[in-house]
Amino acid sequence: MKTTMSALAALAVVAVTDLRAQEAVGNSVQLAGSKDAKVTLVYQHALPGIPGKSVKGVLVEYGPGGYSGSHRHAKSALIYATVIDGEIRSKVNDGPEKTYRAGENWTELPGDHHLVSANASETKPAKLLAVFIVDDQDSVLTIPDQK
Repeated sequence: MKTTMSALAALAVVAVTDLRAQEAVGNSVQLAGSKDAKVTLVYQHALPGIPGKSVKGVLVEYGPGGYSGSHRHAKSALIYATVIDGEIRSKVNDGPEKTYRAGENWTELPGDHHLVSANASETKPAKLLAVFIVDDQDSVLTIPDQK
């Protein structure tokens, strides 16, 4: 029991550490519950004239068959996601699962639940750019669902 609790505590620390690592531009992380998915913060800047708000660009790269586990984002996050290479399967809340191709996009509102985010191909990589408008104090952008 003690070993199990220690292992769970260590896993929780690793997951939170990985999520917070996104805060430095250029750092890549792999989120808990994902397969062949790399997340990199590529841009961040305070929004002029709107104290306490920032814009952050996050590049999500999926290898063939790659995916992210179901997740939510920071409570304040408004997200505009655009596929820049390949095809991405996505399902938000109770909406239908949809496949987006390069150049297509979708929006996630604060509190949305992202149930499916995956490469639609088993043979080719895929990439998307997610642009977040977020409160400065929301340092964790992606929160994997608890299993």
